[in-house]
This record gives sequence, structure tokens and C-alpha cells, in this order.
Amino acid sequence: MSEKIKPIAIYLPQFHPIPENNEWWGNGFTEWTNVTKAKPLFEGHYQPHLPADLGFYDLRLEEARVAQETLAKSKGIHGFCYYHYWFNGKRVLEDPLKRKLNNIKEDLPFMMCWANENWTRVWNGGESDVLLKQEYSDEDDFNHIQELITYFNDERYIKVNGKPMFIIYRPNLFPDIRRTIALWRAEVKKAGFPDLYIGCTKAVDYENLLNENGFDFAFEFQPSFSNRPQPFKNSFLRRYFIEFLRRIKAPIKNKYELVYDYEAFAKLQIDRGFKPNCYPTITPMWDNSARRKVNYFILHNSTPDKYKYWLKHIKDNYPWEKMPEPFLFINAWNEWAEGNHIEPCQKWGTAYLDATKEILSK
Repeated sequence: MSEKIKPIAIYLPQFHPIPENNEWWGNGFTEWTNVTKAKPLFEGHYQPHLPADLGFYDLRLEEARVAQETLAKSKGIHGFCYYHYWFNGKRVLEDPLKRKLNNIKEDLPFMMCWANENWTRVWNGGESDVLLKQEYSDEDDFNHIQELITYFNDERYIKVNGKPMFIIYRPNLFPDIRRTIALWRAEVKKAGFPDLYIGCTKAVDYENLLNENGFDFAFEFQPSFSNRPQPFKNSFLRRYFIEFLRRIKAPIKNKYELVYDYEAFAKLQIDRGFKPNCYPTITPMWDNSARRKVNYFILHNSTPDKYKYWLKHIKDNYPWEKMPEPFLFINAWNEWAEGNHIEPCQKWGTAYLDATKEILSK
């Protein structure tokens, strides 16, 4: 391919205190709270994941955000995709991106992905305990797109042929997603843009979402929880998990099967191939046991070399010429409590970032 691949790293803004988290989880809660409590669950289990070069940053600080962007640019990252939280006009965790908008020093391109799920206590098994409910209406759609246009107007916002690029995480939750997209497109055009370039995470029926509901593209969220290899088979691990789950009084059935080998997982994604009009995504590692005490998902034994092998396959085999831009999503830049980050950690340093630059700069 003639044009260099543009990696976009998914970015979590939950590294600063907010009133809602103070109320729900205790004063001073940030993502670091869960990260530092993590413990290894079995021999060889990589926990806790602790930051190295950038430290335990607070995203309210300009110095922290500038340091992130400086590091990302030095390793060839094209931009960040910020998780966006909107609940019927209520914004949550918006402060880091708002501060970026007002700071010309933060010049890394960016886009947004609306995490349009209810906020619940799912982290500690309370998924039915809703903290912030997501509801949909024409009025809310209108108000929301007006808010989004203030971000689209920024020259740093990622656009494709002049169209702002935006992702909806769970389109299936909308009562009429086609109606929402039509309204949004009309308002974006009124604001002076040629159109909206709107995508969704790839679901089983994503081609129908593209063809019938008005989306322009999908992106393949990784790890793909529906496409798993055989569980990590190790009799010691199995015995350990059963004993561990007895101690915390969790259901024992198949819980040890929530640990998977990273290399086997990556091979399964490679063998599955690519889907049309769907941007590829790669995850360097995944382990959300810091955040979830039950029903966690662990990709065990990830290394920079195994990540590099998967990344090289994507670079060499994805049909880049069929997409308007050569975007490759990395999940994630800084999902520390999901053990899912290319930011430097105390175990691997900058090795995952170095691998990204090595493969994609060739």
C-alpha cells in the first residue's frame, strides 16, 4: 500500500476524580483505585499492571495529557479515540477532552466513541443496579448532535473527506438508530460539513447495520469475546481457580475457563479473516480481573513479540485499498484496569509501543 497506516488508540478518560464516582465508589476514586488493588490469581499471572514512564497521572493536569501525546506521537500513533459519555444531556468524564480543546499544545488528532450503555455496578456483579440510565428520544438526539458539533468543529478532530468520524458502541440499544443517524446527518450538514462519517462496533449482524440503518463503517472491537479459543488447559490452574472461587463464594462452574492463551486467541482472530467495510482492531493484552471480581476475562501470556506477530499480519493482509483511510484501531491506550494498554508499564516498559512503531513504520 502507498499510504502509511494510521493507528488510532482507544482512550479512557477515567483518571481523575468526579462527583459521581466519589458518590458511588468513595471519595477520590479513579481508575487507578482498581488498578492498585489487583493481585495475581495464579502462578505466572501478570497483576497488578502498574504504570512506568507516565506514572499515576491525573488527567486534569496539562502536563499529564501533553506527556501522553508526546509519547504517542514519538511512537507513530496517529490519534486517540476518546470514550464519550452522554446521558440525556448529562456529561461524565468529559473534563480531559474539554481541556484539550482549549489547549493548542495538545495537537494530537482525536475522535470520539459514544459508550452508550447504562452505567451500572457491573464491576462488582451488580449489573442490574443502574447508576446512570441511558434513554433515547428525538429531542435528546438533537441536543446531543449539537454538543458533538462543538467537537467536530475543532481542526484536530479526525475527519474523512471532510466528514467527522464518530462511533456508536452499542447501536442495538437504540429504539430507531436509522432515525437518529438521519437527524444527525442533517444537523451536521447544516453546520457546514459535507456529511457525518459514522460507524459502530462490529456485531453479528453488522452488515445489516451498515446496509439498512445508515452506518458508513464498522470497527472490530478486540478482544472479540464471541470468538474465543479453548480455555487455558492446566490442571494446576483449574484446581487453583476452583479453590479461589470457593473462598469468594462465587459459582464454580467453568470459571477457570475464563483464562485464555493470548497467542491462541490471536491466531483465532487471524484465521477468521477480515470483514468488508470493517476497520481492523488489535489488543496488546487483556485482563479485567482488577475491575471485576467475577466473570473476568484474561488473555494470559501476552508478549510484545506475540502482539507484533498479530499486528504484522493485519498490516500485510488487510485490504487497505478498500477503505477511504488506512485506520487501524488499538484497544487500548490506557485501559489499565482491564489490563489493556500500550502505555508503558513496569513489566514491559515501552515494548508494545516500540513494536507498534517498528511494524507500522516499515
